[in-house]
Amino acid sequence: MKTFFSMLLCILISSVSFSQKKVEKKKDTIKRIKLDEVIVTGNVKTDPIHTIVSNKYDKNIVQPKNVADLFNYINGFSVIKRGNYAIDPSFRASQYEQLNIQYDGGTKAMHACPNRMDPITTHVIPEEISKIEVIKGPYTVRYGATFGGIINLVSKNPNYLEHGFHGKASAGYETNGNSFVNMLQLQYIQNKYDIVGNFGYRDFGNYEDGNNDEIPSSFRSTDYGIKLGYNFKENERLQLNWKQSFGRDVLHAGLPMDTDYDNSSIISLDYKISDLGETLKSISAKTYYSYVDHLMTNTNRPTFNMTEAASAVEATTMGGKVELNWKPSKTVNVFSGLDAMLVSRDGQRTRLVKKMNGNTLATPMEFTDKVWQDAYVNDFGFFTETKWEANNSTIVTAGLRYDMVVSDINDPEDDFALMYNLKKRTENNISGTLSVKRIISKNLVLEAAYGRGVRSANMIERFINHFTIGQDPYEYIGNPNLKAEVNNQFEIGFKGINDNKKVTYAASVYYALYQNYIVGIVDESQNRKYMPTAEPIHPKVFQNIDNAYKTGFEAMVQIDFLTNYFFKAEMAYVYARNQDLDESLPLTPPFNSKLSVGYKKSDFWANIQYNLTSKQNEIAESYGETKTDGYQTLDIRFGTEVFKKFTLGVAALNVFDKTYNNHLNFSFNNQANFGKVPINEPGRNITAFLQYKF
Repeated sequence: MKTFFSMLLCILISSVSFSQKKVEKKKDTIKRIKLDEVIVTGNVKTDPIHTIVSNKYDKNIVQPKNVADLFNYINGFSVIKRGNYAIDPSFRASQYEQLNIQYDGGTKAMHACPNRMDPITTHVIPEEISKIEVIKGPYTVRYGATFGGIINLVSKNPNYLEHGFHGKASAGYETNGNSFVNMLQLQYIQNKYDIVGNFGYRDFGNYEDGNNDEIPSSFRSTDYGIKLGYNFKENERLQLNWKQSFGRDVLHAGLPMDTDYDNSSIISLDYKISDLGETLKSISAKTYYSYVDHLMTNTNRPTFNMTEAASAVEATTMGGKVELNWKPSKTVNVFSGLDAMLVSRDGQRTRLVKKMNGNTLATPMEFTDKVWQDAYVNDFGFFTETKWEANNSTIVTAGLRYDMVVSDINDPEDDFALMYNLKKRTENNISGTLSVKRIISKNLVLEAAYGRGVRSANMIERFINHFTIGQDPYEYIGNPNLKAEVNNQFEIGFKGINDNKKVTYAASVYYALYQNYIVGIVDESQNRKYMPTAEPIHPKVFQNIDNAYKTGFEAMVQIDFLTNYFFKAEMAYVYARNQDLDESLPLTPPFNSKLSVGYKKSDFWANIQYNLTSKQNEIAESYGETKTDGYQTLDIRFGTEVFKKFTLGVAALNVFDKTYNNHLNFSFNNQANFGKVPINEPGRNITAFLQYKF
């Protein structure tokens, strides 16, 4: 780690020295250089292949945003829901560390809880996100090790055209759950420097499903952030970003415990210098550090009368990146660099056993269980990616990446140490991509790509020891000797618009062949550790399988008609198979489609969206999945600029108060009034959102 950051510092110092020699003195008026916070810039020749960009959330605002709302309306996405807070995105049946999720082009914050009560999406204010960029597979090597795709959450940048003091305030309300959100952002912009600060508070109550059953899902969170930027010259910028998030009293309907508190801190430093010369065009660098402190208990659960449990866990993530952009010729653009992501976790669970075998103990017995066993996984990557403009209509991209992954466990439980020959391990992973983008005409682009994505096992898969972490009731045991997963993915697609720019369309089809896919498999040679007489007796141990694949497609068409009206249709389907167990891969969403019609002007917008989700019969029984029914819901949204800089939005979600659950929802777990059935989604919900800019 010290070596990496020493190299980063040396390159930064060298770049500054180099820039002083090469860059001529500019005018006093400074045009700010753009940092590498975004992946997709809107340039067909330079953007990565097979990308999508969500709607910009700072425009056409109509409702308060929960974490799920960031992904629910992006084609190809589903969400994995354990309540109303611990929500993970799933894209094309890839989830968790199979997706490379980051903030602003590289900053990461890994969860501390083994049940993922605190995924990366909980550490950001949803209203702070301006857009979400997605690379739909392992089709670039520039943004870290990537297996199933990249998700870049882009935060709002200050408006650099408006110098001086400005800001905005917003407030929102939801009837279903009596939920409130508030946010204030202030910014002060000058030529040389800028400062942006924001503060947000969210208070969500338990929502009701379509049957008027109250779902335990309330939470409170307080967030704030500060962004400082300094412009040395027109072509040179340094930016510091600091944010903290504090979750309190979070109820998780689909998990055995609740969150008492979840505190996260994230700091990042970005630097970029451009226009260095004819060959070396720019140098950019990023370093970041995040810390998550998490406490979960079962105080409000039925099991509390038998065993009082509390788990205090923590996660530290740090890393960085240095990238050089070369142009050896007019038609060749090269990006080379190195990056690192270092993850460490520790913590323990304390159990106070009050009853044993049905009998109340005169003196409760206390036990301590090591949750993470003081483990770490460090990834050091080196990459180069070349874009070759073969002619005015053909762009070829080739990339190669090497990752050295070092892992170890410093404080193992005795039974885990007996099970494995534990020692420090180093893995060497090679990934790469080759793609062609063909500009058929000014209105049509054809894209074809192959990517080899490689993902080393995460810390749960390596080091968890007899904890229940999935939808099923099994205890899971990690395997520090797992091979890295490999995704060989092929995809072809097109994007286009007709000559009068009234019809926009896109479609892509893909096939992914997996090697060393990681799943939990029952090991009858092992026995349950906690509550040893409970079923199932035998735990699952993470293992590699070779016979797995997925295939699917996405399609979209939008027709603009009359004046400012539009009709849009989207659909997505994925089929995934575990041939070794002759069943679907877990967490595979069903076919879904969306139909919407709307009206859009600069000062007024409205739309009606009809959501259709099919039943899912392709399930992973070994994972505890059950078949789910299809459903249809209707959402209505509209917003208007009431007067200059004042926006009002109103929405009616699930208008017909449908009772339904998504296939990826967890089932109720350790809840007094619910059986082991999937969590239902909210029933009818009326929302309002106000925003004022000044």
